[in-house]
Amino acid sequence: MSTTTYHEDQVLWTERLPGGHHWSARIQRGAVLQLKSLGKNANVALYCVNSEDKLERYNMPDSLKGQHRINEQIRAKEVRIVGDEVEPKVYPIAQALKMAEEMEADLVEISPNAQPPVCRIIDYSKFLYQLKKRQKEQKAKQVKVNVKEIRFGPQTDDHDYNFKLKHAKGFLEDGDKVKAYVFFKGRSILFKEQGEVLLLRFANDLEDYAKVDQMPVLEGKRMIIQLSPKKGAAPKKPATPKPTAAPAEDKSED
Repeated sequence: MSTTTYHEDQVLWTERLPGGHHWSARIQRGAVLQLKSLGKNANVALYCVNSEDKLERYNMPDSLKGQHRINEQIRAKEVRIVGDEVEPKVYPIAQALKMAEEMEADLVEISPNAQPPVCRIIDYSKFLYQLKKRQKEQKAKQVKVNVKEIRFGPQTDDHDYNFKLKHAKGFLEDGDKVKAYVFFKGRSILFKEQGEVLLLRFANDLEDYAKVDQMPVLEGKRMIIQLSPKKGAAPKKPATPKPTAAPAEDKSED
């Protein structure tokens, strides 16, 4: 593949790239970039950005792009600058932009609704990196809640009911949510009132462990109730250690 730029019909630069390689460069406005395939079935991925627009230059997640105004995008006449390397106070926007330029950094608006808006002088790529890192840390701290499902039949007997009730208590003690449902197969849908009574009994037997998030509701062939653990519910009791036998006394006489 031949990469060529032209100026007034003159070739300025040429490079041949082997397959699988990459190339990057800054091209001035008005120049022409020509890509030529030297073989069959060649393909190329081209990514172009405006080097003067930092929102394009930094290839950061879209969720972070455009959330903050920077430099000339800031419309306020004056801003309050915070940070360690500058005196925190209100500056005219022209002076703030000049300070950022002298520090070879960017003026980033972090609190647009404040009066006046609050800004930091920081390299914008570093600022976005810090935001992304903070988001990852917050996500890692989030507690993951599991939902355990328990299935009943409309004619569930007491033995099966108590077995599943015991499991539900264990799930709730572990901090998991419980989604219990009665599955109606075929003509058993005629016993939907009986299924509702069973789920209400289930919730009542778990009142010390759970609160009801959703009362019994029929969805297709399933009647569902959803429970979540109560705060301050009794934690799971640790296993009682087995008593160990005391060593026998030595009754031998000297």
